[in-house]
Amino acid sequence: MRAAAPHQKEREEQREEVAFAIQPQDLQRKVRVKYTANLILFVVDASWSMAVAERMSATKGAILSLLTDAYQRRDRVGLIVFQKDRATLVLPPTNSTQLAQRALADIPVGGKTPLSTGLSLAYEVIAKELIARPDVVPLLIILTDGAGNVAMTDMPPQKEAQEIALKINQDDIPSVVINMESSEFDQGLAKELAEHLDAKYYSLEDLRAEQLYRTVSQELGN
Repeated sequence: MRAAAPHQKEREEQREEVAFAIQPQDLQRKVRVKYTANLILFVVDASWSMAVAERMSATKGAILSLLTDAYQRRDRVGLIVFQKDRATLVLPPTNSTQLAQRALADIPVGGKTPLSTGLSLAYEVIAKELIARPDVVPLLIILTDGAGNVAMTDMPPQKEAQEIALKINQDDIPSVVINMESSEFDQGLAKELAEHLDAKYYSLEDLRAEQLYRTVSQELGN
């Protein structure tokens, strides 16, 4: 009735038969809005390189900024780093800024690049989260030059990483690859990884926390 009230004068013809004219577009119904939470999982190459300190600094800053924004949306943020012969879930998915600050305080760096191990652990973490929270929307953010040189099996490291990337792609897990290699040394491996993931691809040589934060926020908006 409240929706129909402003239109009574223009419905004079209908009101010749009824005292109060109601039309289909006036009908209202309550709609419950369910907010969908995001899971933003960073997978960061922490093997030794000139860019590793900058990469880690930007990732930590972006995580803390995203957690500040995440409270009302119930978003969760996690971090996997891979280096030497292992991948480590440094920050299990959380919406706690305090937990994140403690977990991010000291992250190991250096060694070789077990890219496939990092991707495999990311796949496992997202799979577990989707079981526990079926409505969550995952987003995988991978910061690497794409050059894996340690394998979990007898398969060549690069081929193994591509196979896991295809598996992530087949499960429709949205991904973003951020190439951290400088342009003069870039072999195109990060772009190849993005193609296997069917992921958005960015090359951010001058990486800063606010730039990474804006990139992830844009992808969440998309």
